Amino acid sequence: MTSRLLLLGAGRSASSLIQYLLRHAPAENWLLTVADANAAHLAPVLAAHSEYARAVPFDLSNETLLEQLVVEADVVISMLPALLHPVVARVCVRHGRHLATASYVSPEIAALHDEAQAAGVTLLMECGLDPGLDHMSAMRAIAHIRARGGRLISFKSYCGGLLAPAAEGDNPWKYKFTWNPRNVVLAGQSTAKFLENGHPRFIPYQQLFARTETLTLPGYGDFEGYANRDSLSYRAPYGLDDIPTILRGTLRRPGYCAAWHALVRLGLTDDAVNLGNAETMTWAELVAAYLPVSLVPNQVLAARLAQYLNLDPAGEEMARLNWLGLFSDRPVGQANATPAQLLERLLSAKWQLQPQDHDLIVMQHLFEFELQGATHRLTSSLTVVGDDATHTGMAKTVGLPLGMAVRRLARGEVAQHGVLIPVHADLYEPILDELAADYGIVFLEEEQPA
Repeated sequence: MTSRLLLLGAGRSASSLIQYLLRHAPAENWLLTVADANAAHLAPVLAAHSEYARAVPFDLSNETLLEQLVVEADVVISMLPALLHPVVARVCVRHGRHLATASYVSPEIAALHDEAQAAGVTLLMECGLDPGLDHMSAMRAIAHIRARGGRLISFKSYCGGLLAPAAEGDNPWKYKFTWNPRNVVLAGQSTAKFLENGHPRFIPYQQLFARTETLTLPGYGDFEGYANRDSLSYRAPYGLDDIPTILRGTLRRPGYCAAWHALVRLGLTDDAVNLGNAETMTWAELVAAYLPVSLVPNQVLAARLAQYLNLDPAGEEMARLNWLGLFSDRPVGQANATPAQLLERLLSAKWQLQPQDHDLIVMQHLFEFELQGATHRLTSSLTVVGDDATHTGMAKTVGLPLGMAVRRLARGEVAQHGVLIPVHADLYEPILDELAADYGIVFLEEEQPA
């Protein structure tokens, strides 16, 4: 029986997903439609697969086209921006079509649970890297600990998409974009919530990048992690309602967070206010506009900023800000913008992945558990290096788990309906096994007494 798959969106993280779907389409008897705003760029990719794959131009504002494409599909995969998923999900539920995405469960999606369940529709969310692969690998480790009779007392999980060491070059941030740049610029703008030794902890955005933890990954050295979003919401899905410590976080190379904290303090990550600026305004003029007039006016701009933020003028934070071009005469290049939009534009030029670059995915789970009267510590670590600037580690670890989940949805092997994340063994076990066997994506575990 033929299964009709619809992929909405074919951006930078969809390369490995498309490759996976094309690889399995003949054996699985799939017909794949890839709908993208720029369908022409898919022609070389799909040319050799025309008997079971096609590309069509797509505009989400065209509701009639969306309805038509969804009706013609059995399983819909959305790689669109997360804020567009509710629109797609509602159409899927209305027409009885399954949906799979790599994005977080939003309140709008969660509200569709009962309706989707009644319609026999699965809305599979959080099935990429983080969220996604983090859930699957953590749940497998938690299940193994419990099977031995262990009682979990602490769970911390960190993930980051960075650069392989050879690609860092002279970039002092040791970072480039492998995911949506806007999401990076706006990261952390909700208060982080987690539990520590039974006590709730809250970190507001203004302090988030100033409170980090150091982690070490085998073969790759030290990283710094900061708390990410609402960790408390994962107690129930993970079956950890009584755990004293739970935290989910993001990884960056040492020094990144302190420099980003300076951008936050200055106000350049603000996306709420339109500056009404001219396109020709320079970065030096923009930064100067944020500084108090009481500062010594004849000081060079960098020195005034260092004084305002209480930074060492010759320190690493200032070196990173200078490298970005914050004190230059370069025009901001966009009129009537928010500070965050201007910063995204600047960073997109400075942090663009080059064809020869290789990215690096790092993930680490830190478990503490009690077993037979002793406390044990289990560390589970993953590192994945991208092949090139197209088939990145990010594209692999986002797209492959999603593709594998779609394969099971299309086969009718996912029994649960409604809004679902991959915390069930019948879903995560075969995906983790396939990732290990076919792609060498494996978590390395080390256990020792605490």
